Amino acid sequence: MITVLFPFMVNAQEFLKETSENELVMIVVMFMVFAVLIIVLLVIFYVLVILKSIIANEKIAEAETAGEEYVPEPSLWQKLAGTDVPIKEESSILLDHNYDGIRELDNHLPPWWKYLFYITIVFAVIYAFLYHVSESLPLQAEEYQMELVAAEKQSAERTTEAGVSIDETNVEVSTDESELANGGKIYARACAVCHAPDGGGGIGPNLVDEYWLHGGTIKDIFKTIKYGVPDKGMISWQSQLSSSDMRDVSSFIFSLKGTTPASAKDPQGEKE
Repeated sequence: MITVLFPFMVNAQEFLKETSENELVMIVVMFMVFAVLIIVLLVIFYVLVILKSIIANEKIAEAETAGEEYVPEPSLWQKLAGTDVPIKEESSILLDHNYDGIRELDNHLPPWWKYLFYITIVFAVIYAFLYHVSESLPLQAEEYQMELVAAEKQSAERTTEAGVSIDETNVEVSTDESELANGGKIYARACAVCHAPDGGGGIGPNLVDEYWLHGGTIKDIFKTIKYGVPDKGMISWQSQLSSSDMRDVSSFIFSLKGTTPASAKDPQGEKE
């Protein structure tokens, strides 16, 4: 059981670390409102059931007083589902068709089926008008082109910060606390799974010693993060992180040099 719940517990811990106190309060309040809403709906449903039972009992008593047989009204579901004709009364809906002794009944489609069919007709007419006649909404090919334009714009915004493009040729180590904190959050989310939360290494190499496989300068680290190392399983992050985010996480990794992890992986690469 613990093994099954462990990934969820880890994700919950990471979520709590990345969520501010105000956001947590808002989430708790929303959860409580949702829970209260569910309870209120259940109470309303229970009250309606009781009221329906009381009304039915009163009608039964009135029918008995009048010496009549009480016939309950069909519910909404019964009206939508339709009612089958009893076998004893099937002769009233027999058609004239006779196929080698096989007779056909004039059964009608259930109301819910007919209403659903009518809805699909209305939907088809509206869809055809909006997408093909008035062209008010884009078709799939147009949506694809719009997504490409949006992606290109987003990519341009990620690679440009305040009119200055940050790349592996001009990146510098950041000592700003907020930028290092942002780099630490990105590292915990994207890098710790392979390099360990303290940088000691795991699937990936050790990040705290003086030995580096692809260079240990800030520019080398930025370049490795940006383009990845596909042949060793490290993906390129330039499509998922902005240039400033890559600078922040590079600076955070650079700040790990010389620290003492709980369990450091053996050195790899060349000494810087």
